[in-house]
Amino acid sequence: MEILAVMLGGSLGALSRYLVSGYINKIFGLSFPAGTLFVNTLGSFILAVFTVLTIERLAMDPLVRLFFAVGFLGAFTTFSTFSYETVSLLQDGEISKALVNILLNNFLSITGAVLGVILSRSF
Repeated sequence: MEILAVMLGGSLGALSRYLVSGYINKIFGLSFPAGTLFVNTLGSFILAVFTVLTIERLAMDPLVRLFFAVGFLGAFTTFSTFSYETVSLLQDGEISKALVNILLNNFLSITGAVLGVILSRSF
């Protein structure tokens, strides 16, 4: 049952990443990987909120946690895509864009997680 929960969550998370990232890239263009930055930041925020709420405030079935935190959010956030896009920027000579991508992904994802913890504890 656990494997099925992770698989189902993962397939929905991957589809969501594809749709959300694609939408963000349509808005901002493809010269900077804004879609990946957005899903990493949003996923970090949502995971923090979900984890704090389900550990500190709400009783939750472990299968639901596996489905959402491991499956859905694990597939929604995209460290491997971030890494590849950063290498591609470097190979294209876009050193400043690669550095901005590294800094923003790390800073905004960690900020998203911190905000998620703070907000979920203030309910």
